[in-house]
Amino acid sequence: MHQVNLKEAETHLAELIEEAAAGEEVIIMRNDGTSFKIVPLNGVEVRPKFGSARGLVKMSDDFDEPLADFEEYAP
Repeated sequence: MHQVNLKEAETHLAELIEEAAAGEEVIIMRNDGTSFKIVPLNGVEVRPKFGSARGLVKMSDDFDEPLADFEEYAP
């Protein structure tokens, strides 16, 4: 476990984040005694934004017409 005060964390934040990413437990202590833990957020699933594919999908004009290959199966 690596414990640092807030002032030190401000100057070495990038290094502390790398330590947390490597599995080290990093605790930041504020002057009033409040503590904070830096943890990596592994497994956060990125969700696509609704409507983000607008304009990328095109359907042909004959999309819903029967296919010639399936005439023998049609009623």
